[in-house]
Parts: sequence; structure tokens; C-alpha cells
Amino acid sequence: MKTNRLEAFSDGVIAIIITIMVLELKAPHGADFLALKPLLPVFLSYVLSFLYVGIYWNNHHHLLHSVKHVSAGVLWANMHLLFWLSLFPFSTAWMGENHVASAPTAAYGFVLLMAAIAYYTLQCAIIASQGPTSLLGLALGRDWKGKLSPLIYVAAIGLAYVNPWIATGLNTFAALLWLVPDRRIERVLQKHASIS
Repeated sequence: MKTNRLEAFSDGVIAIIITIMVLELKAPHGADFLALKPLLPVFLSYVLSFLYVGIYWNNHHHLLHSVKHVSAGVLWANMHLLFWLSLFPFSTAWMGENHVASAPTAAYGFVLLMAAIAYYTLQCAIIASQGPTSLLGLALGRDWKGKLSPLIYVAAIGLAYVNPWIATGLNTFAALLWLVPDRRIERVLQKHASIS
């Protein structure tokens, strides 16, 4: 199967995830700017999750451009990733509505951790399908950000019970690591295109 159907389906799911998250933002019951103050944790958790979903969408886009065909294993690995991404609206709302309390912040970190593992699983499924000398296999290299991020999420889950704001800071730091798009795949694709 070609990647265009998988990419279109994934884009649709991600668009729905963002829509659900923004619908969780409720207008305040006051007419002045002070009425927005209680909504600040909700808004900040939305911004963080929007950033994460955008990062996953961007990297998923590059990832699929390195794939020639999609196997059943890749389809299921992609569904696994979409499952964890679909929990972003719930975990975002729970964390924001409870003003970054310990349990919701730990749950948010767990969803981030599982999404990272699912993305790694998708990469592995693609490499298993395409071979270690495939474009993706050549592009990934040491992947220091991919190895560091899950460690940050694990630390944030534990720290959520010590200080949820420190845990949120760690999750924000991990997002900022990925804010600069992963250019490894893009470089390999450009090199491959210039050779062809």
C-alpha cells in the first residue's frame, strides 16, 4: 500500500485531536481580563499539548516521506501512535482543569512517554519493513533526542508527585528539544533525490 492513504488518515486524526483540545477551552464568565486568570493553567496546558501534537505531526510527515510502501506492521504501529496521541485532549484537560496537580501531571507525562515509545515503534516497524539500509535506517543514526526524551518523561512522572510544576517544566523542555524539526530525514531525502 502507498503511504498517501496512511498520511491522509493520520493527518485527519491529528486535526481532530487539535480540534477536541481547543474545544476544551471554555470562555470565562466575566467580562474583564481578571476573569481569564483562573483559566491560565488550562490555556498553558493546551499550548504545551498543541506544541507536542504539532511536533508529532511535523516529524510524522517527514517520516512517511522516507517510506516507499506500507506494510501491515507499519499500519498497526501507526495506529498505536495515533491511540496515544488521541489521549492528549483528555490528559491535557485533566491537567489544566486541576491546575497542574500531581496525579494529572503524572498521567500527562505517562501519555507523553507512551507516545514517544509508539513513535519509536513506528520507526522500527518502517525499518523492519524497508531494511536497515533504507532511507529511514540511514537517516536515524544515533538519535540522541529520541533517547533523551523518554528519560525526561520518566523523570517528570516521578517528579509530578514531588513538584508538579518542575515536572511540567521538564515536559516543556522536552518539547523545546523537538521544536527544531528533525532534519536528519530531510537531509537523507535531499541527498537521495540529488543522486537519482
